[in-house]
Amino acid sequence: MSQPQQLRDESDFDQLPDNIPISATIADIEEKKGFIDYFFEKFVVEVKTKGGSKYLIYRRYREFFSLHQTLESKYSPDDPDRPGPNNSCVLPPLPGKIYIGNKKEIAENRIPELNTYMKRLLGLPTWLLLDDTLRMFFYQTEQDSQHAPRALRRLRPPTRKVKTVKEPKMDLFSSPRAEAMFDFRGNGKAELNLKRGEVIFLLRRVNADWLEGTVNNQTGIFPESFVKIIKPLPESDSEGEGGGHTYSCLRCFLLTPSGVETRDVCVQEALTIQPTYSELVCRMSRNVFKVDDIALNYRDPEGDLIRLLDDEDVQLMIKEGRRQQGRVQRPVNQFPWELHVSMASDLSVYGSEP
Repeated sequence: MSQPQQLRDESDFDQLPDNIPISATIADIEEKKGFIDYFFEKFVVEVKTKGGSKYLIYRRYREFFSLHQTLESKYSPDDPDRPGPNNSCVLPPLPGKIYIGNKKEIAENRIPELNTYMKRLLGLPTWLLLDDTLRMFFYQTEQDSQHAPRALRRLRPPTRKVKTVKEPKMDLFSSPRAEAMFDFRGNGKAELNLKRGEVIFLLRRVNADWLEGTVNNQTGIFPESFVKIIKPLPESDSEGEGGGHTYSCLRCFLLTPSGVETRDVCVQEALTIQPTYSELVCRMSRNVFKVDDIALNYRDPEGDLIRLLDDEDVQLMIKEGRRQQGRVQRPVNQFPWELHVSMASDLSVYGSEP
């Protein structure tokens, strides 16, 4: 007895190989450009195997249609031309072709029907899952594996908006940020170039799919699907498109005997803000570098390190930074002044006592 026939008779799911697909769900739709100006839609499908692995494949409707026709010719009990008397089953119905209408709307409307079709198809007797045509349809090709996903919006769990009472003022040095999960090459000066593993400080949400942020002293936009959010933007800024609060970037340095640590911190304040000395000390020690007994400093035009002692010194630092603003190239959202943090007991950073 052949293996497919034996599996059908025994209904033994455990005999299936681990790489056999057992469920599939459409995660999103992606628009592709064909020759000249012809556009078509591809369904992004998340496939789960018996062994527990997950991966994405990209299929057009006509590929679903071709799969269904092939399976019907092999296994439909109503097909008089089907070769052989064995291995027949009733296949689930596939949504029919539509020739007139907006392609994107047609694709969106097909998603529930195609999800139902795949669920019923992969729920048929186990011997059918060994069919070569079915396995190749759900197999992740090399082209599938190299394709970077976008939003995968339909994989997100359903949520509802809950109103919360917002604090009157956000912490001064909060840092919305994300980590790049894929390399991204920007198209033009407005878009950032990202490398996998880089941390991007988030400034605002541009629209449902794009964010604006700062990385490597550059500011620009990038697709959200290429990053993993570490700390999200505040809700008021995340849900708007171009509105909400303005974010600014403060460059900080921690001076230690082993070297200099650089940190870019996003703050929900305009570039014109004048924080107090106590605010800066508190935020640097508790939130940014998380060290105690620190001293705050800035560099004068000659490059010498000047220690800050009170609010008047902070105002002098800001005034000096604005005076040098046109001479130093910085991103448009970066403060014209920078903080150099040292240990309070370490006087070697000055060359002489301050």
